[in-house]
Amino acid sequence: MENVIEIKHLSKSFGQHEVLKDVNFNVRKGEVVCLIGSSGSGKSTLLRCINLLENPSGGEIIYKGENILNDKHDIEKYRTHLGMVFQQFNLFNNLNVLGNCIVGQQKVLKRSKAEATEKALKYLEVVGMAQYQNAKPRQLSGGQKQRVAIARALAMDPDVMLFDEPTSALDPEMVGEVLKVMRMLADEGNTMLIVTHEMEFAREVADRIVFMDKGVIVEEGHPDQVLVNPTHERTKEFLKRTLKKKKKYISSRIERAEIFFYIKF
Repeated sequence: MENVIEIKHLSKSFGQHEVLKDVNFNVRKGEVVCLIGSSGSGKSTLLRCINLLENPSGGEIIYKGENILNDKHDIEKYRTHLGMVFQQFNLFNNLNVLGNCIVGQQKVLKRSKAEATEKALKYLEVVGMAQYQNAKPRQLSGGQKQRVAIARALAMDPDVMLFDEPTSALDPEMVGEVLKVMRMLADEGNTMLIVTHEMEFAREVADRIVFMDKGVIVEEGHPDQVLVNPTHERTKEFLKRTLKKKKKYISSRIERAEIFFYIKF
């Protein structure tokens, strides 16, 4: 499989604070790669560097054989090949659902309104939001907003979809509907780079897991290797903490449900 994006010796510092340190990895065409790690490990910064929302301090980002950090490269054109889905949706509140999915196509890709509308409706249908095309973002739940954001990104026909913890801002009840859409995209062969804390989801959909800690890639490989049989102590400790938090969360949910049942009946 060909590399769509290849990262070589990437670094990023904010003042004296080095967030990314000599990061090397790639994303192949049709591959789903999940980035995992504790908050502050550099996952989101790496994603933002790939999309050039942050300027790397050093290294190379190779896209289709070219270093896009080269001064001669057209950064805006490069960005059109990447679909970005953020934690906080980033929808335009003054536009309805359809308008949110059209505006980028018209302004960036210079598509006609008719072509952009056809494309937008296609992907709104894919994510199950076509019936809400005239609704404003304030009328939608968090899960619905995120599905619109995914449709908006898909409508740009990107080579790679970048997801920055797409479920972290959602209520637990809404997480499933977004993950369902992402599973479908993975099954259809979309190239995806996903920052996530959803370990079960990562194990199910990822071709490869990349574990980051303190700005470096500590371990990477097949989900069963990294999540079930990790070799590095830092990976083992992270997964142990994650499992403990999950058990605590499930226990809390059961307890609240029992209290509700007691009060109601």
